[in-house]
Amino acid sequence: MERIFALLLACAALPATAQDTPPPVPPIAPVGDDLAFLNQEDRMTVPVRIDAAGPYPFIVDSGAQRSVISRQLATRLALPAGPTVRMTTITGTSTVATVVIPSLSVSTLGARRVEAPALDAQDMGALGILGIDAMQDHALTIDFDQQRMTVAPAIGVKPPRPEPGEIVVRAKSLFGQLVVTNATVAGRRVRVVLDTGTSVSIGNLALRRLLARRGAGTPIVFTSVTGDSITTDYAAVPMLTLGSATIRSLPVGFADARPFAAFGLEGKPALLLGMDVLRLFRRVHIDFARRELRLLLPRDTGRARVL
Repeated sequence: MERIFALLLACAALPATAQDTPPPVPPIAPVGDDLAFLNQEDRMTVPVRIDAAGPYPFIVDSGAQRSVISRQLATRLALPAGPTVRMTTITGTSTVATVVIPSLSVSTLGARRVEAPALDAQDMGALGILGIDAMQDHALTIDFDQQRMTVAPAIGVKPPRPEPGEIVVRAKSLFGQLVVTNATVAGRRVRVVLDTGTSVSIGNLALRRLLARRGAGTPIVFTSVTGDSITTDYAAVPMLTLGSATIRSLPVGFADARPFAAFGLEGKPALLLGMDVLRLFRRVHIDFARRELRLLLPRDTGRARVL
């Protein structure tokens, strides 16, 4: 069975009372505001500064509510201990310790104090994860044509007019995550959570039941940032509509993953939309402030907008 590395996580403070071998820790990124693009696993990194130290490459995860740091980097920087939190990942819920990052900054994102869960670097495959707690009021743009990624302020900035071939999809905010409700599978509405932290899209069991007559899938293993694993049923969704875009034969891993319950989507057809879908477009623009998703279609796509 193949193993896939998945990042999506959610955290809540406690009351007072997909790979065979873990990936190596990436080298320190060069100094500068330019954002790194995609590595071989389609996982995006940005250069993050912690106080005056760094920059260090953190994975950008639009499906993670909280930013995360590796225990190794936290120890190297002598960061003080923070509160214990409950963290929900693809594989389940666990109790983890946090550290206090006095000042975390990246590109145009202002420096801020962060209480970040501390996890093993080998399990994350990076020195840290930049979650949506650091990207509120900003927009993330992934330009696959130019091989560039940018994070820019969205508040007080007038959005550009859609260009030819660009689809604008409105979304809702659910615990900070952007959820597209204008999406369907097999004629049924599907909630779609945007997740740049995983290379493969993941559907819940309610979505799998819509496709129950299409035969069994292939077992595939997802490994979370905590190092735990879950086996999923990997099968193809014949057609997904996302706004006015249509995506055919989309491979999806189906599982009773804990984030669906955490988001209140356990009984509703839902999908964590990963980089396997987002990279089908020339450019993806996620505006967290305006709750908006923009997708630039491939040049050879006709008016039917089919991928």
